[in-house]
Amino acid sequence: MNRLYRVLRKTYARTPFDGEGAYRYGGRWSSAGIRLSYTSEHQSLAMLEYFVHLDEGDPPADLVLAVAEVPDDLGRERVETRNLPANWRAPASPQELARLGDEFAQRGNHCLLLVPSVLAPSESNCLINPAHPDYRRIVIVHAEPLSYDPRRFERQRGTRGRVRYRQERRSVRSA
Repeated sequence: MNRLYRVLRKTYARTPFDGEGAYRYGGRWSSAGIRLSYTSEHQSLAMLEYFVHLDEGDPPADLVLAVAEVPDDLGRERVETRNLPANWRAPASPQELARLGDEFAQRGNHCLLLVPSVLAPSESNCLINPAHPDYRRIVIVHAEPLSYDPRRFERQRGTRGRVRYRQERRSVRSA
């Protein structure tokens, strides 16, 4: 049994893997109108993938980490980085990537599509096709409150704080 992770707002936690967000707005690996759920193979990757979309000074207070168990024998496809265009990691993703996800969903041969993470290419995100018959075999383990470290959202401190920290470290080393 494998686990998949997804960070989302509490409002959507009752059906965290239904693909509604991608259906409405599309994403790197799918067009609007295609229902796929974006998940990650690790909790830390799921947090990082969500984190890059947060406003710097305004962390949402209602985040949830949804965890699902996926049977090992569930059908899956994998997209290899060597088969992607050179600019696949560009902030404005090439249309070819969305086409890959769209075609995967429309073929309906497998429930899962493993794709490389733009942020950590040696790790995978996993797109779940909720229209596939095996989708019902995916079990939601839990959805629990999640918050990011508040230090990330504090205003940038001036150089004085960093200088003070360096001076404290030097005095500790010489003691």
